[in-house]
Amino acid sequence: MIQPEFLHIEIADHVAVVTMDAPPVNAQSRQLQDEISAIFDYLSDDDDVRAVVFTGAGKVFSAGADIKSRGSMPKTGGAQRQHLRSARESYHSIVECKKPVICAINGAALGAGLALVASCDILVASENASLGLPEVTIGLMGGGRHAQRLFSHSRLRRMMLTGYRVSGAELYRLGVVEACVKPADLMETAMGLAREIAALSPVSTQLAKHSLNVIEEMSLRDGYRFEQDMTMQIGKTEDAKEAMKAFVEKRKPVFVGR
Repeated sequence: MIQPEFLHIEIADHVAVVTMDAPPVNAQSRQLQDEISAIFDYLSDDDDVRAVVFTGAGKVFSAGADIKSRGSMPKTGGAQRQHLRSARESYHSIVECKKPVICAINGAALGAGLALVASCDILVASENASLGLPEVTIGLMGGGRHAQRLFSHSRLRRMMLTGYRVSGAELYRLGVVEACVKPADLMETAMGLAREIAALSPVSTQLAKHSLNVIEEMSLRDGYRFEQDMTMQIGKTEDAKEAMKAFVEKRKPVFVGR
């Protein structure tokens, strides 16, 4: 595994905790973006990891793009396009990570920070959390397509056209996050979900995530047909046979990931 400068990684009991730590506000520089891509690709291939918790250190989850570093970036030679590609790939490394990713939103997640949140599978928020797209206030834009995964038509446009931020409590009311808890309880809430996933067959959870990614923009008929194909694949695994055997024998199954 690479030794990132701006990410801390802890792995125990089949759960990986990835913490952004780029003071003061976890702004997404090119280096942080590349580290996110590398770490989530690594965790995707680590058989010991069955679930991931992703969070930020400090009071802010991520304030978005590192505007200062972008300001000094050459306007020619492809530097800006490379930076934007790096940003896209950091989000997709989370979406495409084979392991389910729980996002523990510890504070504000703005712009590119919202894109990171929207790339995760399950969201829990601190009472201090908020999501926003403030780019319009500084003459920029971005993150709208990712926000479409979370918000309704009107709410998204309000956010993108005015810079309105949605609080943790409002995120819970809207059904965007699974829980809104006191800051001290955030990580334990996220870890509880991660442990619940890690206790299941990794073959099943990984194929379930893969299926959800594939069918997201499919028609009902094509999407359900794909799910049925995945169900047949799961049924051939050792874990599926163990689950059925354990059910008949009224005991807890022992999953091996095959």
